[in-house]
Amino acid sequence: MILSKVRDPRFVTIRRGGTLTDADHHLLALWAASCAEHVLPLFESARPEDPRPRQAIEHARAWVRGEVKMTQARAAGGHAMGAARDLRGAARHAAYAAGQAGAVAHVAAHELGAAAYAIKAARAAAPEGEGEGEGEAAGRLECQWQRDQLPEAIRELVLDDQRSRNDICWLVFDC
Repeated sequence: MILSKVRDPRFVTIRRGGTLTDADHHLLALWAASCAEHVLPLFESARPEDPRPRQAIEHARAWVRGEVKMTQARAAGGHAMGAARDLRGAARHAAYAAGQAGAVAHVAAHELGAAAYAIKAARAAAPEGEGEGEGEAAGRLECQWQRDQLPEAIRELVLDDQRSRNDICWLVFDC
């Protein structure tokens, strides 16, 4: 589970009674799309013929540009998650990251799901080694890369969200 039972009003748009501006919602969607796209090759190497995760990422960006409706971006996200269902490991997590990115248009709080699944994908793709674990190290690098991509306008919002939901996101934001 990546969504809290109680919705954080900072991730609910102003017109729905929260405090999230459309501009920040768009930045969250673009950041989630970048997180998902960063690990997308892990899916595409396993299923090069399946365009659904890439389409979800493209729909998230198209929604920001006003080229598709929220329902289209959300549906594309659902299709990407469908692409993950019969897979395991890094490819599965990468497809879920894309699905979460597509869903940000509908529920802004899915931004953290895209990031968390991308970190899980990076962890799963790392070779197994001795010591601390290559997967943990790869996850920390992915987490740091994601943080480096955060636009200043949403940086504190996302970092606080990572702190508050880290426990329900497999503790992947300890970086």
